Amino acid sequence: MDNAAIVIEDLCIDYKPLKNMSIMKTFFHRHTEKEKVFHAVKHVSFMVNKGEILGIVGKNGSGKSTMLRSIAGIFQPDSGSIDLRGHSVSLMSIGVGFHDQLSGRKNIILSGMLLGFTEKEMLEKMESIIAFAEIGEFIDMPVRTYSSGMYSKLAFAITANLETDIVLIDEVLSVGDANFKKKSLAKMKELISDERKTVVMVSHDMSTMQTLCDRILWIDKGEVVLTGSSEEVIGKYLAFMN
Repeated sequence: MDNAAIVIEDLCIDYKPLKNMSIMKTFFHRHTEKEKVFHAVKHVSFMVNKGEILGIVGKNGSGKSTMLRSIAGIFQPDSGSIDLRGHSVSLMSIGVGFHDQLSGRKNIILSGMLLGFTEKEMLEKMESIIAFAEIGEFIDMPVRTYSSGMYSKLAFAITANLETDIVLIDEVLSVGDANFKKKSLAKMKELISDERKTVVMVSHDMSTMQTLCDRILWIDKGEVVLTGSSEEVIGKYLAFMN
């Protein structure tokens, strides 16, 4: 436990689906209709050691991204606990926290603040993020005007240039055009290979996960199925999927 960077205990996260309902229907059925709840993460517990690379696998909709966003502090759990042991955290996920009407420059600040950085800290990192993103004058235009490539470049550049103890990676192994993919993959490998950093990554690329990860956590329908060595868990997961 002394070497732990992340300790998750009995984590539960629920969604309450929004429905279109008339005022009359809401009034007359408010006491008879129970609100439906989707249990995205159900009583999940695990620990990640300092410097460890943990991979999380599972089908679409199994709760992987929800859990990463909760570890990053974007979603609040309904119950259970997330203890980062005082470590700083960043989430590498395309466009988390982006506001379409704001410029790229303002979204850099917004995204950083969502992850716990101050406005001052993000302003200090601004030029390095802009340089890495390679989107030129579009940095001062609303992100709704961006191509998908520019959107991805900026999102990657923000998190790749934040100095944190814990890096959460959600399906972002390479983005943008050929030259930027080469640069983003190099940056990704640099982040992952830094023994001072703890990494939790989600991906459907099993070959990459088996190569990079020290350990794999498999979740299905919000619950832990198995945790163990990359080879063991991925082998059983692929057999299950087939």
